[in-house]
Amino acid sequence: MKRSSCARAAIILIACSALAAHAADYAGPLFDAHLHYNEEAWNGQAGPHPLPDVLARMQRNGVRAIVANSRPNDGTQALAASPLTRQAGVTVVPFVRLYRNRADYDNWFRDESIYTMVQTELARGTEAGPFKGIGEFHLYDSTNANGPVAKKLMALAEEKNLVVLAHVDDAAIDLLMANTPSRGQKMRLVWAHTGIGGAPVARVDQLFAKYPLLMGELSYRPGLTCDNGKLCPEWRELLLKYPARFMIGSDTWVNQRWQYYDELMKGYRAWLGELPPQAARRIGWDNAAGLYGVTIK
Repeated sequence: MKRSSCARAAIILIACSALAAHAADYAGPLFDAHLHYNEEAWNGQAGPHPLPDVLARMQRNGVRAIVANSRPNDGTQALAASPLTRQAGVTVVPFVRLYRNRADYDNWFRDESIYTMVQTELARGTEAGPFKGIGEFHLYDSTNANGPVAKKLMALAEEKNLVVLAHVDDAAIDLLMANTPSRGQKMRLVWAHTGIGGAPVARVDQLFAKYPLLMGELSYRPGLTCDNGKLCPEWRELLLKYPARFMIGSDTWVNQRWQYYDELMKGYRAWLGELPPQAARRIGWDNAAGLYGVTIK
């Protein structure tokens, strides 16, 4: 009888622990700092993920603001202009993406027409306000950071106080920063995926120490979470060392990412809940909101 009572008590304890873990999930607002609304998602107007669909996904997940960068930029313009976006309570921070089509991925860093396009878009702006940044762009070979257009765009970004969202390896971070007037000391660069190739934590730490305004976006980051979606110890330590330098994003680069948007945001809320509340709020919302001047209305 005593053993049975102990067993019941153990079951109750386990159940309560599970409920407590669920209750600890971060419940504050989220800022999706890396979102694409590409042509395959909406196809110019209707597509498989029209505006009501993607905005509903944001709204039910507590995503109150997004960095929109799309191929082509028409997708970002649509998000910025739609009254549905405002009704959903979502603030759009528009970025100029360097890609008109997929062919531009491999050539943008030396294509002068890309530089002209960026200048045209910056002058045009959006109904949500001026463009706040450039990117996301890719460098599959880090040495292409020294391409003539890549150099000009980095200098332009620092001159105009634009944020750059870069999908690059750690070597390219140094090369890109070297091409700014301040040599990276005043450059507001967001490292997409904080190195999707899996730069070691020690290398990320080194770059954060070297460049005071460098920030890391955490979608697709290898090694961030371990078993059951919990933070790996070395990443937890790094996040707590630099709680003001990280942000989260969905990276909806293909339609499948839209289909799993709920799961992506739930995963973020789960591991953010492992952090002290202030750090969780910073990474989930405050860091991106502060960078882009967004407040909750």
